[in-house]
Amino acid sequence: MPAHPLVPLREEEFRRNLDVLRDRMTASMRVAGVRLDEPPKAFVLSWGDGDPVPRRALSVLWDRADNRTYEAVVDLEAGVVERFEHVPGVTPNFTNDEFHEVADALLAEPRVVEALKGRGIDDLDLVLLDTWTYGAAVMPPQWRDRRLGWVDVWKRDRPTGNPYAHPVRGLKFVVDMNTYELLDVETETEDDGAVDDAPTMGEYVPSLVPGLSQRSGLKPLEITQPDGPSFTIDDGLLRWQQWSVRIGFTYREGLVLHQLAWDDGQERRDIGYRLSFAEMIVPYRDASFDHRRRTAYDIGEWGLGTMTTSLELGCDCLGEIRYLDAVLADSRGEPYVVPQAICLHEEDDAVLWKHVDERSGAQVRRSRRMVISFHATVANYEYLVYWRLYLDGTIECEVRATGIMVTTPLAPGETAPGTVVDDRTYAPIHQHFIVARLDLDIDGPAGTVYEVDSHVVPTGPDNPHGLALATTSTPVVSENEAARDVDWQRQRTWKIASSSRQNAWGAPTAYKLQTPDAIPHLFAPDAPQFLRAPVIGHDVWVTRQHDDELWPAGDHPTQSAEDLGMRRWIADDEPLQDTDVVLWHVFGIHHVPRVEDWPVMPVDTVCFRLKPSGFFDRNPTLDLPENPGSHAHPPAGGKKN
Repeated sequence: MPAHPLVPLREEEFRRNLDVLRDRMTASMRVAGVRLDEPPKAFVLSWGDGDPVPRRALSVLWDRADNRTYEAVVDLEAGVVERFEHVPGVTPNFTNDEFHEVADALLAEPRVVEALKGRGIDDLDLVLLDTWTYGAAVMPPQWRDRRLGWVDVWKRDRPTGNPYAHPVRGLKFVVDMNTYELLDVETETEDDGAVDDAPTMGEYVPSLVPGLSQRSGLKPLEITQPDGPSFTIDDGLLRWQQWSVRIGFTYREGLVLHQLAWDDGQERRDIGYRLSFAEMIVPYRDASFDHRRRTAYDIGEWGLGTMTTSLELGCDCLGEIRYLDAVLADSRGEPYVVPQAICLHEEDDAVLWKHVDERSGAQVRRSRRMVISFHATVANYEYLVYWRLYLDGTIECEVRATGIMVTTPLAPGETAPGTVVDDRTYAPIHQHFIVARLDLDIDGPAGTVYEVDSHVVPTGPDNPHGLALATTSTPVVSENEAARDVDWQRQRTWKIASSSRQNAWGAPTAYKLQTPDAIPHLFAPDAPQFLRAPVIGHDVWVTRQHDDELWPAGDHPTQSAEDLGMRRWIADDEPLQDTDVVLWHVFGIHHVPRVEDWPVMPVDTVCFRLKPSGFFDRNPTLDLPENPGSHAHPPAGGKKN
């Protein structure tokens, strides 16, 4: 039995869950996902070592025979189904199994073979079919009652070549995902609208890039810790310096951080109860036939956890590494393991603080950070996610997007609606909106969020030269005020202040949210993709904490037509002062492609930070020892300082 209620489900628990569910599942049922059914927050906060550990699994299923969706909860210890309910009017997320199965089925379909042959494609082994989900407003109306997919077509020019270098323009397949029946072959125009493949150089594997001569001169760079790492990991509990945090993982979110805390002397101080990504929305801002339906909900429609890939030492992670595996379920409920899914390691972070005094000399301390990371491959894109804990109490979340852009061939002389990145090839403008859910408990669950603006003090007797600046802190009082926006001119931040504790100087202990990578949504208010997820319309949201409010675009956003999450939650205008609140931050990448992003994209990096702001009474790193500099090596012929 796990030692804590928030330890992720283990392989044997996935198997027990399936064994218990078999009697309730028909032969035509499939499993969209299985995760730990987390106990209520109030229970976890009152739970103590030695108390019973409840273990329940939450499964989402659907019946391919009638397209009905179900949610089931299994008590794993008792071996009984506690809940098995039909959820009307929704479509669950798609699965990796379906992605591969539908491709195999379509490549055996005569009409698909004929359509590909009409585009000059005879070797089906070179074809990649990439299935996307729909929003209801852009689905063909005659099939809106089905579990529906639309399929992109790509072609390698050699067995190991890059398929995304050669999109087949103006050709889509519409398919019933329950039966894999081909419903329609869509073309750009009645006369097909075919555009010949462009003569691109879209390869990135060195052996396939013509004339590539790899650079030299980079000497080996090694990160060593002769005495081992400074952290420990035990049954999902990570401890490093003053930090402790429980590592969670779900098929939908991927990495989850639970019960983040700081050991202040003999006292454990709460900072965050649950931090994760709740949604990732990627709309392509191109109205052409090839891209007008291309909006991905990578978390709600597929699951970031199910697309997590194994990490490699020396490439993905550098240093004294510890790995954690992830356990997931396939669409038949059977468990499988993603080895080395989560990477744990320390990194040097240059200077933390320094001062040089003419009498006492130089005092300098180096910064170090604890990194918790995972990588997800979402078709053509990779998302590299890093949560970092710092010695001074700062929390940073960074996302690096890389991989291969979606491109489109142009007809000779055609004007590109995006950035031309290769011969007769353009990449469309698109956006990546990431919604982070931040359930922060600063010295306890009760708190208030303040919007903090800097402003100019009017010139007057007390400010004769107009130099003075001041800040104004405005509480977010109720959910009518839930939606907030970045204001660069006011250097706006948000402070999460404790309702139960003050620092030595009489102010509530607090953390502040810094938002350097918020992006505007730039949607018309009646745009169908915006109506499905108005959460992307604002940079920060504040809501009352509820255990079942996890997904801001809804529990089941696949094929949705309207907001099933955030706007519904705040409609009752719950009070937000001196209570348990959740911060939601929307950040991401406004990607106007560059030529330098092709054929494989250098990482585009975005982040946000949570920094202590009155949480401590002074700089909490005064106690750090000086670095001995024992690993500094002198240049050849020189001497070590």
